This record gives sequence, structure tokens and C-alpha cells, in this order.
Amino acid sequence: MQPKITGKDSEEESAMAVPAIGKTGIWSLELRFGDKGQANEAAAELDELGYGALWIPGGIDSGAPADVQRLLGVTRRATIATGILNLWKHEPVELAAWFASLDEAEKARTLLGIGVSHGPLIGEQWGKPLPAMRRFLDGLDAAGMPRGHLCLAALGPKMTALAAERTAGAHPYLVTPEHTAQARAILGPGKLLAPEQGVILEEDPARARALALGALEHYRRLPNYRNNWLRLGFAEDEIDACSDRLIEALFAVGGVEQAAARVQAHLDAGADHVCLQVIGGQSGAGFDALRPLWRRLAEALL
Repeated sequence: MQPKITGKDSEEESAMAVPAIGKTGIWSLELRFGDKGQANEAAAELDELGYGALWIPGGIDSGAPADVQRLLGVTRRATIATGILNLWKHEPVELAAWFASLDEAEKARTLLGIGVSHGPLIGEQWGKPLPAMRRFLDGLDAAGMPRGHLCLAALGPKMTALAAERTAGAHPYLVTPEHTAQARAILGPGKLLAPEQGVILEEDPARARALALGALEHYRRLPNYRNNWLRLGFAEDEIDACSDRLIEALFAVGGVEQAAARVQAHLDAGADHVCLQVIGGQSGAGFDALRPLWRRLAEALL
């Protein structure tokens, strides 16, 4: 039997206890913004299929915590994670109070990814990312939010280092296995690394490229992503044109075999968990289209 830890050591261990998320999860805007009844049915099925975490976006408003709680209520095992909560849309004390209101079983399955969003989307309120994130994390600490239930949407090396210092780890978005290897080197061992990986289950090259272009149209204009791709060795004109090389690096294209290979590449590069986003077009895809694809991926990966 493990010795019982008491006092300050016990408090610190509790604060850094990280929810179990397994090796594979699903990232889905539809689980948050789709029809709530259909989303709940789909979440329950994903849970039964064995995905370790269900990730939902939160960046455009302050409503994600309510959807986290909704999804906790229709699942039994999977962790519900945010990718990401926009710090400009939340107050630390309110977010910590919401988390404290959950029962212990719900807390154990809640992981909050926090991000700084993008200047073009936030406007004058937006400030320098690192100081803004430090202030937000200071507020969460002061309000008693356990660090083990937080991760950061870290792309650059400085934000990744902050993720290692102040939270469970990092949840990068639109990255490559090469980025995963770089992030692991910065995070060090024992820190969570959970990259998002886009998946295009389409064998026709023209159709696959059209889906990728739709998915990248918004993101390729945002400085945070562009700068990260430049650090990874892509040229400005490749990003502007959404070159085949960029698409092939960011998305697993083809069948479930290609998706499985890309997941393994991230794991080999140091990821603990990979959350898969099935790309269904610029405005997402309906559950009737997505659920069979999620099942196919589960058969190959779980």
C-alpha cells in the first residue's frame, strides 16, 4: 500500500493530479455547437467506443464551461477537455468557482485548455501573449484552481515552457510530429503533451485538398499559426498558397491507415495523447457523416 501523504506534499500532489485521457481522443466543434441532442448521443457513443478524451472549442465566447458540464453528464469515462478557453472571454475567479462547483467525479474528468486567441479576433483588448497568460494563471492560482486540470494552447517555445512551469502541459493545434518533438524537448518528461491532429478521410486528392483548404482558410491568416509554421520551415508563399507540402504536413489524408500512422508519429515524437479532428468542410460536418468516421477510427486506433 502506498504511504498516505499529508500536509503540504499532499496538497501539491492533488493540485498536479492530471485527468486520465488515454492515448487518443476526438476534437469536435460539432459536440459543442451542433444540435445538443445529437451531440449528447454522439458523445455517449464516443465514450463507449473508448476514446480517452473529448475536446471541444471555446475560443469565440464564454459558454464552453456549460458545454463541458453537459458532456460530463452524458459520458461515464472520457475526460471532457477544452481546446481552448479564450482567456479574454473569462475571469479567473469565475472559472475557478465553476470548477469548484463540480462534484469530485466530474472534476476528475475535466481538463481546461487555456489560450490567448489572436489579435485580429480580439481587437484592442488583446495584449502580449506571455504576460497575459501569466496574469491569468496567477488569477487561477489565487482562486484555488488545481494546476493539474489546466493545459496551455502552446505553439511557440516560450509559451510551451510556461505550460511546463505552471500547468499539466500543452495542447498544440495545427501542428506536425516535428513540432511535437520540439515541444517534448521543451516540456521535459512527465508533462502532458496532447496535440490536435486533423484527419481527412478522403481518397480523392482533389476532394481532400478542397477540404484542407476550407479548414485552413481561417487559420492561415492568423499570425500565431503562420509564425509557428515559419518556425517549422515553411515559406510565406507556401502558407499563402496552402501548398501540398503544408497540407500533407498538417493533415493525415487518405484512409484510417494514414490516420493511425500519423498518430503513431506523434506518439513516437513524444506525445502522450493525440486528439483527432475529422475535417468535414469549412463549417464542419453533421453527425450522420461524422459518427461512422469516428467508428472507423476507433476500430483502427482503440
